[in-house]
Amino acid sequence: MAEPETDALAARYGRTRTNRGRDRLLLIVGAVAFAIVLVAWVVWAGLDGQKPQVEVTDTGHQLINEERAVEVRWNLSVPPGNDTACIVQALNEDFTVVGWKVVDVPASTRHIRSLTETVRVAQEANTGLIYRCWLT
Repeated sequence: MAEPETDALAARYGRTRTNRGRDRLLLIVGAVAFAIVLVAWVVWAGLDGQKPQVEVTDTGHQLINEERAVEVRWNLSVPPGNDTACIVQALNEDFTVVGWKVVDVPASTRHIRSLTETVRVAQEANTGLIYRCWLT
């Protein structure tokens, strides 16, 4: 008489053989799906390849008070044949942006170029620098 009670309790709480088989199948399917996603991500990340790198270095600035402007000099390193855009900005003594300009740099055959750009300012500026550059 103990077996029918045990079978009834197992059925009541979902511990029958069919439920165990279903749980095992779900676990296997989940593990296989996880493995497929992991392998796909590793292949995608590994085959992504190198994208051209843009590097920029500020080399100096000059305040032009009579024109209320700042002349900014920088070196741009980008693989030849890539158009680039840079944001040049002027800051005041509180490090507030008082002038900025987006500069489009055309493609060149040279890897490293020295560039100069003048930025007009709304208030007196203390410095000028490159904020960011990207490929266009």
